[in-house]
Amino acid sequence: MHRSFIFLAEGFEEIEALTVVDVMRRAGMDIKTVSITSDRTVTGAHGIPVTADITFKEADFGGSEWLILPGGMPGATNLAADEALCDLLKVHKGKLAAICAAPGVVLAPLGLLEGKEATCYPGFDKQCKEGGAIMRDVPVMATERLITGNGPSAALRFALAIVANSLGDSHAQQIGSAMLFYPKSMNYYF
Repeated sequence: MHRSFIFLAEGFEEIEALTVVDVMRRAGMDIKTVSITSDRTVTGAHGIPVTADITFKEADFGGSEWLILPGGMPGATNLAADEALCDLLKVHKGKLAAICAAPGVVLAPLGLLEGKEATCYPGFDKQCKEGGAIMRDVPVMATERLITGNGPSAALRFALAIVANSLGDSHAQQIGSAMLFYPKSMNYYF
């Protein structure tokens, strides 16, 4: 299994980024948080400072499995404005995952959604469609090489879809069950 990277820009959506990191690490996957600035400390959209594992300039992206983009505003806009990141996304041979605003703000303008099924945060679907995406009104849209999510409430499903893609459905089921994502009964009141 290869290393994966999730990119943090000022104003990123904290729950979307940190849920993915948490779930992938629980699954035993090698994921690193990457600050796209020269500073490892990146502040999220809700004022939560996070210390990234590495900066973009320190990272070796060769052979990486997943490149992952959280949403949040202005986080997604800041990701899209980073030329080095956009260049990396365009040449990446592995898999891409983006959630919330990131599919429309980052991936679509780069042509990375052309002819692909995707979802995003409501209001960013226009950019996705302009980028050639086939839009689906679902929390998470998972294909072989692209996973998109529609927003903060889908963060856990989004992360588990990444695990399922890399390690199989049963492994994702085990991780989800251990986190009580899959209830033992349908009675939610007790």
